[in-house]
Amino acid sequence: MERNAFSFFHPLRVRYAEIDLQGVVFNAHYLTYFDTAITEFLRHSGYSYKSIFTDHGLDFHLVKATVEYLRPIAFDLVIEIGVCLSHIGTSSVVFTPAIFAQGQDECLSRGEIIWVCAKIGTYKSHPLPPDFVALFRQES
Repeated sequence: MERNAFSFFHPLRVRYAEIDLQGVVFNAHYLTYFDTAITEFLRHSGYSYKSIFTDHGLDFHLVKATVEYLRPIAFDLVIEIGVCLSHIGTSSVVFTPAIFAQGQDECLSRGEIIWVCAKIGTYKSHPLPPDFVALFRQES
């Protein structure tokens, strides 16, 4: 994954609580990093994640999460998580996150996060809100 594929990055510093006995980030924290960066990506784009609930009565359900661990990430490293919305379907979106050391081009980890939009309480897919689609199709 090339760093220049991303126009949005969210920085984080690896905390001591996130490392394991090997001195590197414990695998489950990668998904937390991805989730945090996606939330910040939406905020940066001007989309209120809260509005999907309040304005539309909808929610997103995570249906797929993958992580590729390419290089170890150590304690106290400042990382930058790049996020792009790589696909917008009728009811689903695919985010592609990737982690880089601050200012570096080598990809340390990458993933794929798929969300499906659903009417709250039904657990059945529902078309994405038109304002969401319009905002992100124009940015693509």
